[in-house]
Amino acid sequence: MSTSETRPAERSCGTEPAPPGQVEIIEPREVPLGGPRAMTVRRTLPARGRTMIGAWCFLDHYGPDDVAATGGMRVPPHPHTGLQTVSWLFTGEVEHRDSAGHHAVVRPGELNLMTAGRGINHSEYSTPETTVLHGAQLWTALPEASRFTDPGFESYAPAPVRGPRWELRVFLGSLAGSTSPVRTHSPLLGAELVLDGRDGEVTVELDLDPGHEHGVLLDDGQVELAVDARRRPLAGGQLAHLALGARRLAVTAPAGRRSVLLLLGGEPLGERITMFWNFVGRSHEEIERFRDAWQQQLGAADAPARPDGEHPAEPYGPVVPRTHGEAALPAPRLPGVRLKPRA
Repeated sequence: MSTSETRPAERSCGTEPAPPGQVEIIEPREVPLGGPRAMTVRRTLPARGRTMIGAWCFLDHYGPDDVAATGGMRVPPHPHTGLQTVSWLFTGEVEHRDSAGHHAVVRPGELNLMTAGRGINHSEYSTPETTVLHGAQLWTALPEASRFTDPGFESYAPAPVRGPRWELRVFLGSLAGSTSPVRTHSPLLGAELVLDGRDGEVTVELDLDPGHEHGVLLDDGQVELAVDARRRPLAGGQLAHLALGARRLAVTAPAGRRSVLLLLGGEPLGERITMFWNFVGRSHEEIERFRDAWQQQLGAADAPARPDGEHPAEPYGPVVPRTHGEAALPAPRLPGVRLKPRA
């Protein structure tokens, strides 16, 4: 997924450590996504003062959208470097194609994880059968040791862990006795939690890894979080950041409705990163090279000149074909200030 947002040139990838058990609430903001016919998403990462949770560096949440009214997801080919994309749907289907030769349909309850590594380009379009589109798109920053790895793609449908009127699907990492086989490049957690409060209030208690920081995104409605001894309400669309050291999380959903949450976590990356558009790098100069390489590959007017007779390289692989008739997205111009890596 491509973001059309290019505001702040400087993005931090962490803040000062918070006391164990502290909960910070991050409000979503609306952002247009991908090309001239952009759909609107609610973005909670990166946010002012909090742009990473573990290695998670990007979180878009969208829908439920009536595709007949919105046009659904239409994201033409665009590049990525230095990250993994995580697609998770609640409703609808999205067709994925990438330059490493992968073609897949993202469906509810199934993880689709694309590793960009040294470079990849892909497109995403909701399928013709989709009438309501509803889901989340997330990125994780790759650590130094693997950020130039070969591009790749994995799908995984986790078996649910069930309790009294709740259901958990662990798509990355381990939780509640369930472990995902999908490879990550730093310790991560990703899970969907569904609480069925239609027959009365329901509470789920989960043990957390105190060496991870965590995030809880509520899809809709309102729940109460109890993190160790601290209690906080969480409203639909908000993201709760749980500081390092938290050992136990209880989620209480009110009577009369079904509540859906995403639970994310991971060890702090511990590296300084620079993030712009669809690129995760380590310096302004590196981001500039990533952008220039994509513009050269597209033959864009603002691409740096090449020596006579030199053919453009394809660091992002062959541009994905125009299966929906739309040309690849050019990279936005860099802002007029220097991008600074943050830690």
